Amino acid sequence: TAGDPLGRMRCKGGFVLVDRKCFQDCKRLVVKVGTSSITYPTGKINLGKMELMVRELSDLHNSGRELILVSSGAVGAGIGKLGSTPTSMPQKQAIAAVGQGLLMQMYEKLFSEYSKCIAQVLLTRDCFSNPARYMNSRNTIFALLEYGVIPIVNENDTVAVEELKFGDNDRLSAMVACNAEADLLIVLSDIDGLYDSDPRQNKGARLISEVSTITEAMEANSRSRGSSMSSGGMFTKLVAARMTMANGIPMVIASSDERDAVRRIAGGEKLGTFFIPHRESYAPKRQWLAVGSEPRGSLTVDVGAEEALLRKGKSLLPSGVVRADGEFEVGDVVSIRGLSGRELARGIVNYTCDETRKIMGRHSSEIAGLLGSCDYEELVHRNNMALLESS
Repeated sequence: TAGDPLGRMRCKGGFVLVDRKCFQDCKRLVVKVGTSSITYPTGKINLGKMELMVRELSDLHNSGRELILVSSGAVGAGIGKLGSTPTSMPQKQAIAAVGQGLLMQMYEKLFSEYSKCIAQVLLTRDCFSNPARYMNSRNTIFALLEYGVIPIVNENDTVAVEELKFGDNDRLSAMVACNAEADLLIVLSDIDGLYDSDPRQNKGARLISEVSTITEAMEANSRSRGSSMSSGGMFTKLVAARMTMANGIPMVIASSDERDAVRRIAGGEKLGTFFIPHRESYAPKRQWLAVGSEPRGSLTVDVGAEEALLRKGKSLLPSGVVRADGEFEVGDVVSIRGLSGRELARGIVNYTCDETRKIMGRHSSEIAGLLGSCDYEELVHRNNMALLESS
């Protein structure tokens, strides 16, 4: 419809993206690079490809885009450094620990040449399933982006045995995209995109430019693992695509060998395979908060706070709360209600019930004096809140 910032068309159930040109308006990008995209078959870092990618991302960052880089390669870099191929899980984890340091050292060196500040963010699956850790990882990424930092995310392979064993940075990139409310996920791989059959076995394989539905046939044709140094393959990318499509985030798979692939995709060029999102629903947390969560307590807000939440998209500040019921801890879900008792929203609370009762009705500037410290100015940040449809 006219006026929609991403050039989407309204349909039953929400919005769908109808043209890659909308990528030109995407502000927050998550870019995932696989092991094969930044290392040689020997396992050692491909400095030339890394330097070109860093230059491209730095230039996009200069244009005003927000960037999150999800980078594989720790195990491969560790193998290249130690000259040893692991045969057991402890060996893989040890090599990943060595390789992660090497990987970040190279990113720091290359990004600093373009005056870019980076940060290492290591995540595991429970960072997304545990509400408090989910909130902490979100708040950290949002804060880094506000500082103009480029977060570089990887799985914490030294402790995440299951993730290391099956290799799932594709899915991690999709989780990060949803968690960070990204506008676009770009997955760079050693293949041009999704084909109707394996192009390494069938020279007549045809690239699929756009995918609106992931079929069983697509999954059946994508069971190959990928390069010898990678731990994923096309199947894990389809798993990631299912996640982003269901949560309203467009995803593109393209070859890392394409010159300026990220810039060209972000500019709307028809490159790789575009997975079209089903509807507008930027983060899985909103579905979890509104549908799957069980509030541990409730906060009653005044008319001014209700207006700020529903009409202005503001966070919930202590000054707008007139009553706190229930027993809840930091990271628990609470129900936010108006003076009439109507439920307005649900959100993840930043303070315990006792702390909330001490600071409710007071200005954020008074929190430190009342509690001894001020970790957050908001009781519930707008990024951790879901407005209910009935509101």
